[in-house]
Amino acid sequence: MTTKESTEKGLVIVHTGDGKGKTTAALGMAFRAAGYRMPVLMVQFIKGSWHYGELDAARKFEGILTIKPMGEGFTWDTKNPVRDREVAQKAFSYGVSEALSGKYHMVILDEINVAMRYHYVDMEQVHELLDKKPPSLHLVFTGRDAHPDLVERADLVTEMKAIKHPFDKGILAQKGVEF
Repeated sequence: MTTKESTEKGLVIVHTGDGKGKTTAALGMAFRAAGYRMPVLMVQFIKGSWHYGELDAARKFEGILTIKPMGEGFTWDTKNPVRDREVAQKAFSYGVSEALSGKYHMVILDEINVAMRYHYVDMEQVHELLDKKPPSLHLVFTGRDAHPDLVERADLVTEMKAIKHPFDKGILAQKGVEF
């Protein structure tokens, strides 16, 4: 039996796995919600000052869809893990503040799973956010290696599995596909 309460619950959604498409899937949800004039925020934990097509597309939904790149491109090959943690903590604090503000229908924490994997954001912090999440807010977590506790608490988990990728043949990232 479906009730109004069960159809209007804010979901915790995780897109993870080693395949391409985690951020792309989250952007698809963001554009779908924006089409209904539902405010969406995407906080990007890794992407920073580079140019990405989604930033231009989001401008067409100004006031409804906001993408906030807050990263500096940290990876497993970091030169400064202390700085990377500071940057990730700043992005997380911003994301939490905005998620709890009541201004958004959906908040996407893009590549937070990577930040968690390298302990730049702790699972305890994420538990606290999930405990305080407004009931109607959809909260989306993307990135490889989602923490098992996050997977357990999520309502929806999708794993993107790599089967074949052009990079394996030496083909670099393509404009409009990867950025």
